[in-house]
Amino acid sequence: MAPEIENAPIYLDHAATTPIMSEARDAWLEGARIWANPSSPHKAGRAARAGLEDARERVKRVLGWEGELIFTSGASEALAIGLGRAKAERRLVSAVEHDAVFRAAPDAEVLSMREGEVDAGALAAALAGAGRPVVAVQSINSETGTVLLPAGRTPLAEQVRAAGGLFLADCSQSAGKMALPDADMVVVSAHKLGGPVGIGALLVKDFAMLEPNGGQERGYRAGTENLPGALGFAAALEARGLEDWETTSEQRFDFRNRLSAHGEILQPGMPCSHIFAVAAPRLAATATLIRMDAMGFAISAGSACSSGTLKQSRVLQGFGVDEDLARRTVRISIGWNTTPAELDAFAEAWAQVNA
Repeated sequence: MAPEIENAPIYLDHAATTPIMSEARDAWLEGARIWANPSSPHKAGRAARAGLEDARERVKRVLGWEGELIFTSGASEALAIGLGRAKAERRLVSAVEHDAVFRAAPDAEVLSMREGEVDAGALAAALAGAGRPVVAVQSINSETGTVLLPAGRTPLAEQVRAAGGLFLADCSQSAGKMALPDADMVVVSAHKLGGPVGIGALLVKDFAMLEPNGGQERGYRAGTENLPGALGFAAALEARGLEDWETTSEQRFDFRNRLSAHGEILQPGMPCSHIFAVAAPRLAATATLIRMDAMGFAISAGSACSSGTLKQSRVLQGFGVDEDLARRTVRISIGWNTTPAELDAFAEAWAQVNA
């Protein structure tokens, strides 16, 4: 018999998006109540501008960022600005970046991986080429949970800067959960950390790194600023971090170990504690998703932007995962409101499906 599930479905697809926190929802509603165009010169517009600037400083303070911040519609737009308008002649990206990176830089040179990390030799060879590069690497991989950039000092960033380049860290899966890595530009998404959909940010050490193009956000973005979203974003960051979730790191890793009894955990490199890739012993990923969904569990096969395709995951291929193993791999991602009981229920269902 399948385990009893209360309030189904049990949602374990937080890497795609996570529920908005009550603090963020309340802040968003307050922003909607006081709404006016922050670029308007009248009293209501000035009040909206003050709220926007307050949100900007709050986001920077929580993230520990001392540079500039451009509010965007999300991580995809932040990547498009950072990669598309960086004062550089070349784009270098790791082989396991999110699809949004490749859309933002379709002509990018791809850096190979080695043992779960960007191959330092391949990066050195690429940096030796002509033209100033901007190099993009994600902090946590959204399909495997591999930590590519630890918090703080980043040897990759130092290697890039030594060659005269710029370093961009996509922190969509880590911001608000761990401290930022050292980078010249950082991409952040609110809806990945409990904030509202439709708001994100590009953090940049100095505006001089970018070509301006737009009438808002100091001239680096076009379009009316999203005051409700910015306020919700700030409130979500202030509400809680990874250490304040319903589960502890020990409970999350214990859950992962339980899954390994009936499957194979993919662990290229250093793992984080909230995103896991696990291959079923026999079932294809699509079959696993259908069975788990019927039992009341929401999981995915790779990133939400590409999981609907039948092609082998480009990310798993980049990590060197065998094609057959990749075909059987699903992603399970834990969020701020996931409970230990929900992890127990999923582990029991996983064991049943893969017995």
